[in-house]
Amino acid sequence: MARLSSDTPSTELLHGTLESMILRVLSDGRAHGYGVGRRIEQTLGDVTPVEDGSLYPALYRLEKRRLIRGAWGVTETGRRARFYELTPDGRVALKARSRQWAAFAGAVTRLLAGER
Repeated sequence: MARLSSDTPSTELLHGTLESMILRVLSDGRAHGYGVGRRIEQTLGDVTPVEDGSLYPALYRLEKRRLIRGAWGVTETGRRARFYELTPDGRVALKARSRQWAAFAGAVTRLLAGER
C-alpha cells in the first residue's frame, strides 16, 4: 500500500473524484472540455491542477458510459470544440456519487480528527 506523506502530490488525492466533479460542472449546463477543466480548477483553487491528460480521458469514459453526451460545436471565439452535457443517467449517477462522497468525506474527517 502506498504511503501518503506531507509531500504527496495533491493529484493523488484527486484520484477517483474527477469524474464526479465533471458531472457536477455539467449539471449547470453544456460546456466544452476546456471550460469544464477551468471551472473545476477555479473551484479547487490551488489545491490541485486538472491536467488535460486526466480530464479528456475522463470525459471520454463518461461519454462511453452514456453519463454525458458530446457534440461538436463552435466556441464564442469561433473555435471548433467538443461540447458536453449531462444525460438523464448522468444526473442519476451524480446524485448517487454525491451521497457516497458525503458519507466517505464525513468518515475520513472523523477518522482524521481522532473520533471513534
